[in-house]
Amino acid sequence: MARCVRCCCCVLVLLLVALGVTAAVVFVRNRNGGGDRPVPGSVDHKYAEALAVALQFFQVQKSGKLVKKEIPWRGDSAVDDGQEAGLDLSRGMYDAGDHIKFGFPMAFTATMLSWSVLEYGGAMEAAKQRDSAIDALRWIMDYLVNAHPSHDVLYIQVGDPEVDHKCWERPETMSEKRPLTKITAKSPGSDVAAETAAAMAAASLVYKPIDASYSSSLLGHAEQLFAFADRHRGAYTRTFPELAKYYNSTTYQDELLWASGWLFHATGNRSYLAYATGKNGEDFADLGNPRYFSWDDKRPGTQVLLSRVSFFASQGAGVSDDNDDGLESYKQTADAVMCILLPDSETAAFRTQGGLLYVAEWNSLQHPVASAFLAAVYGDYMLTSGKTELTCGGQSFSPADLRKFAQSQADYVLGDNPMKLSYLVGYGDSYPQRVHHRGASIPSDVNTGCGGQEWLESPDPNPNVATGALVGGPFKNDSFVDERQNVMQNEATTYNSALIVGLLSGLLSTSSVAQSLSS
Repeated sequence: MARCVRCCCCVLVLLLVALGVTAAVVFVRNRNGGGDRPVPGSVDHKYAEALAVALQFFQVQKSGKLVKKEIPWRGDSAVDDGQEAGLDLSRGMYDAGDHIKFGFPMAFTATMLSWSVLEYGGAMEAAKQRDSAIDALRWIMDYLVNAHPSHDVLYIQVGDPEVDHKCWERPETMSEKRPLTKITAKSPGSDVAAETAAAMAAASLVYKPIDASYSSSLLGHAEQLFAFADRHRGAYTRTFPELAKYYNSTTYQDELLWASGWLFHATGNRSYLAYATGKNGEDFADLGNPRYFSWDDKRPGTQVLLSRVSFFASQGAGVSDDNDDGLESYKQTADAVMCILLPDSETAAFRTQGGLLYVAEWNSLQHPVASAFLAAVYGDYMLTSGKTELTCGGQSFSPADLRKFAQSQADYVLGDNPMKLSYLVGYGDSYPQRVHHRGASIPSDVNTGCGGQEWLESPDPNPNVATGALVGGPFKNDSFVDERQNVMQNEATTYNSALIVGLLSGLLSTSSVAQSLSS
């Protein structure tokens, strides 16, 4: 539902120079989350339209009893999830084109949605899209709260992926058993517990000005989950090796640092900052080695998130001298990450002839979109703090260069590519018609049972449009095959959607970011 925006008693107008243009930015306090957010005077209509499309995929992916039926071919589903444990796990979102609720990527989805709202809530509000983002976030957070019924217990999955992936059916008609998977002190999963703690902490900041009680509850869960993750260390795919073929966590160490960073921002408690900048940072952060941000590797995200503290330390970020060296190492590594992203840098990473940063063949759009989001955020940190230069070896770059890179990746996704194809379903005139998605591929009046493979194998376009789906993306030669069984290229995920929402939100306008996430 729409919410009003109230002005602070004092309105501060900042004149900023970016991309050679002077931009006026007004800070207002709003009831939709994120505290004092810079609200732009104008919004880029292309990115605003794309953002509105991208956010609809969360409606497509909702599980449970729907409050509003915004997608005409979707209905109630999985309403009994969690009952065997006496829990209501009916909400949350299906992971991709299947009907499993994987807690690890779902929590990452929530963390990224929160980060987007916290940094760019004002621009999202100006584009009339913040309510949609917060609606999606709440649907996930309600599930995650219910999935954490006690300190050292977290339900991390609903459904059996082996059974689910053998079926091709609509979620509204599925009748297979949906078993629950949980981590405990004896069956640890520090990675998924810490990622869920990060999601709780980040979301607590979003809800702080909206619903203080809910925000406090989220923060309590976050602190409990972080303590659980740190005290009982172990990767969840070591505990449950059969899950490694779905979302294999390479290590839990990055999630511990990621969660501690978010908890520092949410609480102001310096012990969380010390956790990340002290011995744990030395052992886990791989400082000095730039990496690519993804659902599995949170180190680049943590480096950018903690660089925020360095950029705005003069504004009272609660930093002591003991943290200085560690924070500087995080910031230097974040600088190095930015350098590999910039195409004209001496350390520039590989990109396709069409200009797409290319890291992995499977779900090739995840890394460039995630990296572009970090570049947009980092450039805005530089802009707001007055830092005008990024040094990459003997070269110098500006916030405008980072923004240009971010725009290039977004534009590639939206159709400025050799295929002339929008990889965001529903945006533009040409986009994938055969997305690997069960619900989209089967007519809404058909009950196939488990055996709806004829719809999987059909060469026809999907009868339902999975609006907002960001598909896996092109191959290294910029080619794309629009076939439903081409899972590598043509399946969409909720975490991909969270990443593109963040990137598009960051490009809505040229503006600063708030100096504190908790104000």
